[in-house]
Amino acid sequence: MSVDAAPARAATAALRPGRAAGPVRGARHRSAVGRAGQTLSRVLLGLILATATAAFLFLAVGPRFLGYQTSTMLTGSMAPLINPGDVVVGVKTPTSALKVGDIITYRIPVDDQRVETHRVATLTRTPGGATVITTKGDANNGADPWTAVITDDTVYTTAAVVPHLGDAIRALRSPEVRSVLLFGAPAILVTMLLVSIWRRPTPAPGTRVPDTRVESSPGRQARRER
Repeated sequence: MSVDAAPARAATAALRPGRAAGPVRGARHRSAVGRAGQTLSRVLLGLILATATAAFLFLAVGPRFLGYQTSTMLTGSMAPLINPGDVVVGVKTPTSALKVGDIITYRIPVDDQRVETHRVATLTRTPGGATVITTKGDANNGADPWTAVITDDTVYTTAAVVPHLGDAIRALRSPEVRSVLLFGAPAILVTMLLVSIWRRPTPAPGTRVPDTRVESSPGRQARRER
């Protein structure tokens, strides 16, 4: 008894795509994971670059063109309003407008003449136009043991406080972090490049590859037919 082989061949052909479905799904899953990883890496790198750019503009460019100044609080004398590691943003204020209770940043008139950020405790003005003040840290028990005479027309008063920014700046200046940035950043970029190359999608089994051959000119085709 003879059997028609056509239906059997058709059934076999119909089963072939089913056997390739598993590898296809696996390839698609790996490709999706690779794209997600690349997207996350790009987002993180973009955030780091944006943060670094904003910090540079705020700390280096802004004071030069906008006239404010920044200083890092080193002690807890103004806690809890200003804590160690916070960055104080000071703006120029006319000395004639200065009053008790304002927080100013100035050089103390004794010892090393360091920059201090404290609150004005007392204020008097001399007939000669000078402003005499005493200052006090909010967390200190008593006033500072000196009297400051302000002869300039302006003084820097506190306009804003950026928490923990000074800590981040000091951390970036440490040798360990500099080494990590110097060698780690290029390593991350190279790794991302290698991962992007490795994750390039490959044609799945059974996928038709487009024909990229250049068609022959009519003259060549005619010569071949001869």
